[in-house]
Amino acid sequence: MKKLLLISIIILTVIGCKKTKFSPEGPTDVRVKNLSTFVLTEVILNTSGGIDTLGNISAGGFSEYYRFDKAFNIAGITAKINGFLYSTGTVNYNGLTYIGQAKITYEVYISDDTNRKLNISNCSLDAPLD
Repeated sequence: MKKLLLISIIILTVIGCKKTKFSPEGPTDVRVKNLSTFVLTEVILNTSGGIDTLGNISAGGFSEYYRFDKAFNIAGITAKINGFLYSTGTVNYNGLTYIGQAKITYEVYISDDTNRKLNISNCSLDAPLD
């Protein structure tokens, strides 16, 4: 009886210690840096590996890292600035190479204030994924 109990505990422990599933595509931890002098509110990020709301990003500030199934060197980003919706526009991910298992930062700025256009100036590789 004790052997059966010990074996059951070992099996449950092994099953309970599953590692996070990783693939060559990701996951990728992504954050956004606001290069503008305005607060970005209601920031939404689409990496093709998921869509998430990042909240608000202060002028010159960073969002927290958010995990996506995969990410590329470009992304779809929308945000409100002074109540107006700004966007990078739609992104065609076909033919792009995914980042893989890493932490990255998209650096975003206002490229055209009249047309309310955002642009990603840089996608920097911050660190390998933990």
